[in-house]
Amino acid sequence: MYITLRRRPHTAADLAGTDSAEPRSVGSSNIVALGLTSLFTDISSEMVAAILPLYLTFQLRLTTAQFGLVDGLGQAIATVTLLSGAVIADRSRRYKEVAAAGYAVSAGCKVGLWAAGGAWLPTTGVLFLDRTAKGLRTPPRDSLISLSAKPGRIATAFGVHRALDTTGAVLGPFVAFALLFAAPGAYESVFFVSFCIAMIGLGILVVFVDGISGHPSQRRIDGDGSSLRAVFRLAMAPGLRRILVAAVLLNVLTISDGFMYLILQHGSSFQTRFFPLLFVGTAVTYLLLAVPMGRLADRIGARATVGGGYVLLLSAYGLLLVGDPGPWVVLSTLGLIGAYYAATDGVVMALASAVVPAGTRATGLALVASVVAGARLVSSLGFGILWGQVGPRSTISIYLVALAVILPVAIRRLDPVALR
Repeated sequence: MYITLRRRPHTAADLAGTDSAEPRSVGSSNIVALGLTSLFTDISSEMVAAILPLYLTFQLRLTTAQFGLVDGLGQAIATVTLLSGAVIADRSRRYKEVAAAGYAVSAGCKVGLWAAGGAWLPTTGVLFLDRTAKGLRTPPRDSLISLSAKPGRIATAFGVHRALDTTGAVLGPFVAFALLFAAPGAYESVFFVSFCIAMIGLGILVVFVDGISGHPSQRRIDGDGSSLRAVFRLAMAPGLRRILVAAVLLNVLTISDGFMYLILQHGSSFQTRFFPLLFVGTAVTYLLLAVPMGRLADRIGARATVGGGYVLLLSAYGLLLVGDPGPWVVLSTLGLIGAYYAATDGVVMALASAVVPAGTRATGLALVASVVAGARLVSSLGFGILWGQVGPRSTISIYLVALAVILPVAIRRLDPVALR
């Protein structure tokens, strides 16, 4: 026997992946602790992410095509690790321990970037290892969130986590900006401080998060639910397959943040040392809207919420086409990108959680994250190559038109009531 998925859950317990007769006492505390873990980890990660496009293209002298290759390969490496980490977590039911291993490796990578000393080969190697660690920790972490959520509140739970996570995304670029403002070009200091902050996040996970490995909702379903054949069967089940197809169609035309910020920086007159602050505008909007968007999806369904998010992204693409954008155009673009993430990131994971049995939750969420990463690999490679051939604004125009055409087709693949 293999895992089978219903077209849509019938009860609140199904939606949350828990046994309604045994309410979770650790739910809210686990979600907050996981959110705080992500908060400090994101301060650490976003300190590096906020300077990475400049560091690679100005300090290491990578071309835009090479930057696209590095960015895309990082997504591909994370894809492989997502599935591996998810299978390990579902087999062992040790979600906390697998996540902790990913967080620990990611923290160590910050020291690796500091030790690389600006040499491009070891630097890219450490970046790929960091993507591996992110892929390892994400599925078990999201599984802990969904298994800790109260019945019927799964999208809200993801929204709470993403709000705390995004608080770190707001603070991280500020820390990087402050360090570079005090010592221009001192990228090594950013990497070292990033490591110290990452260790705080790891400590919160180890001390305060309940691994909930013994909860009845995590019992094995229909035999070995984490075998490779069962993973394939899981991907082919109607509910999850529709989500996977929609994720591929949408993300293959989603421009990476790094490219969008580089376009804003190239078209504007602000100094490169202010580049990290571009990440703040996006993160602040995401922070403010993550919980409201989660509640909206719980009330009206995922289709309208996700569709609206991609309409906002199309609007951001349109603003990127403005020549010599002023401050208000830049701020509006960043706000639209943040609102897009708030309407799609946690909502899509909540939607997948609603159609995947609790016993294979990590694997199901990893499948979604994997196809997103694979599609964004194609997107980054294509955008980097097109930029070098026809320029950034022509490339944006191509992506804008293609996404506008494919959006109605992709959104129709999503179940409009799966979260209601």
